[in-house]
Amino acid sequence: MPLLTTLIDNFNDNVIGPNWGNSYGGVSEVGGRARIPLVAGTYAGFQTGKAWTFAEASVYLKLVTLPIPGGGTNVTFNFHVVSPTEGTSLGFQYKAVTGMLRMEANVAYWDEDAVEIPYSATDHLWLQVRETAGTVYWDTSPDGSTWTNRRTLATPTWVTSSIDTCALDLWAYREAGTTDYTEVDNVNTLSDGAVVTATGNGTMTTTATATAARTATATGTSTLNTTTAAAARAIYHATGHGSIDTDATATAAGGSIDTSDIDFAVGAPSTSWAVSVPWR
Repeated sequence: MPLLTTLIDNFNDNVIGPNWGNSYGGVSEVGGRARIPLVAGTYAGFQTGKAWTFAEASVYLKLVTLPIPGGGTNVTFNFHVVSPTEGTSLGFQYKAVTGMLRMEANVAYWDEDAVEIPYSATDHLWLQVRETAGTVYWDTSPDGSTWTNRRTLATPTWVTSSIDTCALDLWAYREAGTTDYTEVDNVNTLSDGAVVTATGNGTMTTTATATAARTATATGTSTLNTTTAAAARAIYHATGHGSIDTDATATAAGGSIDTSDIDFAVGAPSTSWAVSVPWR
């Protein structure tokens, strides 16, 4: 049975994965985050199939971008574990107009005993709901590691009876006002390993800048090919014509070499030269 604890996504591939097969309302992955649009009168959300178990499981996420009121009176983001019964769920709701964070266990889409606290973008950046040993916990965290419990509740019977039939729904809604969006990240993971930010020489598909000494020996026409940016010293032995063909900046020791009327072109060995037989 797949526990919701095993649902992991940091959204860094910018492609909605198969775990979110019931998503709706024009959601997308942008910049390594799950983006949920808020368009007046439209529900939108990242939703899994109803194939998960919440009993003895936990699920957490990072609420990165909050929706704004934008002229609406009912503007919310919702993070809910959903039962097989419509309107029965438990989780968090952020209310943009009042700035309150609501912890609820809904039946028929409502919880008379829900707990509300003023939302803090620092202290409540991470949200977690979990069930263990007959109790449901709502927790918040500033860093995804140190958690503070905000509400507890005896586990509703549907949680333990709904094996492999629950879903996770991350949804948002506004009844009116300016279109905007909310973003979440890091479902059940602290890792952003696929994001690469760097400065310096080189790219992810090439070698970095280097300084190298190279030797080429051939009969006939000899060619040295390289894509390394380098200051190079090279010796060419040939009975025909030697040439250097390179995309890099190269400096030959002793200046240019005219090989039109000689068999060998060599100079005195030094510690910075790269030489071949017979000098080795």
